[in-house]
Amino acid sequence: MSARPLGGPAVVVRDLRKSYGPFEAVRGVSFDIEQGETFALLGPNGAGKSTTIEILEGYRDRSSGEVSVLGVDPHRGGSEWKARLGIVLQSGGEAADVTVREQVAHFSRFYPARRDVDELIAAVGLAEKAKVRIRNLSGGQRRRLDVALGVIGRPELLFLDEPTTGFDPEARREFWQLIRDLKREGTTILLTTHYLDEAAQLSDRVAVIARGELIDIGAVDTIGDRAARIPIVRWRDADGRLREERTDAPAAVVARLTAEVGGEPRDLEVIRPSLEDVYLGLVQAAESSASSAAGSASAGSESAA
Repeated sequence: MSARPLGGPAVVVRDLRKSYGPFEAVRGVSFDIEQGETFALLGPNGAGKSTTIEILEGYRDRSSGEVSVLGVDPHRGGSEWKARLGIVLQSGGEAADVTVREQVAHFSRFYPARRDVDELIAAVGLAEKAKVRIRNLSGGQRRRLDVALGVIGRPELLFLDEPTTGFDPEARREFWQLIRDLKREGTTILLTTHYLDEAAQLSDRVAVIARGELIDIGAVDTIGDRAARIPIVRWRDADGRLREERTDAPAAVVARLTAEVGGEPRDLEVIRPSLEDVYLGLVQAAESSASSAAGSASAGSESAA
């Protein structure tokens, strides 16, 4: 088996579907993840992203569609294929009666190209807890240990499912640096997170799933429609009323307002929509569209009756 898929994406998903009886959790999702790319899969709870990732990891069978992960169908992936993956789940199952260092060192023995144990423990912010038994760690500290165990083997493809839950702001930024280091080493990373600033900081591209369907995909600064990314200039006029104007040229608007009032307008601010703003707009639009479609279908049924 080759060390990496030759000449193609690390992950290929085509018309992926997963049904549970009459309920279709994933509905025709398609995307690629290029080798060395950090790719964020975003969506509200119940959108289908966890099901999609579990299929890619080989933990869940698909109903139909094509999937290739590092050149292998996950449904048929064996131990050699699994050793090329790193997986950080939302919750871990660490043995509680060993120390942090003992646990990381134990896992490191499973991999030929492992990271240095002590350097990794320091990178996830657990250097001072290296000799502490896992049962005595806080929830956030256990989460850092999950991350360490997921990356100890220098995986070719790393799955990060809500990796910084429980991290304080400093620990999150230390973790971000670790992810950037892994990316520089050529690691392909699939990230799910509810922290949209984290996705914006780390991702080359993002995909948004809602109601089991892929509703947008692209670079962080390109998803959503153009109107959703237009900056807003907001200020208070001479009567104290809050005013705002959407514009592609916020500096020109600020200059005009400054000239009109002979100085800086009250409460002046220029708001550039964040990934979170765009994401919420996409999800709300998808939910609204689905509700409208359901309402039309219900009305049609009543008319037919």
